[in-house]
Amino acid sequence: MSELTRGWQRPSIYDVAKHAGVSHMTVSRVLNDHPNIRDSTRQRVLKAIEEMNYTRSSIARALATRRAMRIGVLVDGPVQFGPNSTLRALEAAARDVGYAISAFSIDDDDDAQLDAGVVELVTQGVDALCVIAPRASSLELLRQKSTGLPTIVIKAESDDVWHTAAVDQRSGARLAVDHLIELGHRRIAHLAGPLDWYDAREREQGWRESLAAAGLEAGEAIIGDWTSDYGYEVGKAFDPRSATAVFAANDQMALGLVHGLVDKGLRVPEDVSVVGFDDVPDARHFLPPLTTVRQDFSALGELALQLVIAAIDGEDHTRHDRIAPVLVVRSSTAPAPRD
Repeated sequence: MSELTRGWQRPSIYDVAKHAGVSHMTVSRVLNDHPNIRDSTRQRVLKAIEEMNYTRSSIARALATRRAMRIGVLVDGPVQFGPNSTLRALEAAARDVGYAISAFSIDDDDDAQLDAGVVELVTQGVDALCVIAPRASSLELLRQKSTGLPTIVIKAESDDVWHTAAVDQRSGARLAVDHLIELGHRRIAHLAGPLDWYDAREREQGWRESLAAAGLEAGEAIIGDWTSDYGYEVGKAFDPRSATAVFAANDQMALGLVHGLVDKGLRVPEDVSVVGFDDVPDARHFLPPLTTVRQDFSALGELALQLVIAAIDGEDHTRHDRIAPVLVVRSSTAPAPRD
């Protein structure tokens, strides 16, 4: 049986060397990006690696680089769609380059819980810390700790100390509100998330900026809790004279909002247009299918991993990288009703 057909057995560095017609030391030098390798040889080895689907052992790489090849991740608000999706995307990106993930979830503002998470991850000997930290309160607690580890934070606001990566929440909110303004809506309410969350802050600010740019009054946002139950209560109590459209800060609240509006006897989108944020997998099956802002969590995971590795490699100037969101227009928005 050839090297190319042994799908049940992971090929070794010696198998790759044999297939490429070089020594195993040459393969090792290519893997470690050694400069004294002829380009033709490097390409032959890379082709063999691709053909054999060779993945270098994490243990071997750790021995060679003196790294654990493990990233510690603190996840705040793990049950929410955004943090959970970000963690899964980071895990997938890390796996592709031979890193493992150790995650610890934080459910509230408990200082002891954050301490326990930091201690657990540090004692595992992780190479770096990645914080998926939607809340300002949890991040402020972390600032008081000293881990000695390279650290990056997944949040939309830049930071003076840490690398940050995020989907551009503010521009996503502006896409949503600008869409409603283009449909002729002039009274646009905002069902915000808890404003201790960085993402909720940025989305609320984007709503205000779009309205101000159009010369429209923003008024007070309705502060929600991310749940569809809260959105439902807002919909049941909604006064259609107050607004002809609502920008909800996540799809779950938008789902509850639509349900509440319909139970109140209002039609979506004929009487009230609704826009969400996230583009959860079921958003296209809401009734009506939900206009929303899509976040590319796969791209975010890859970007976060790049910043983690840059931090591990000692990059000292802080980077603040953003991914552009995309507006997905469906049937929950329509031209503003005539007064």
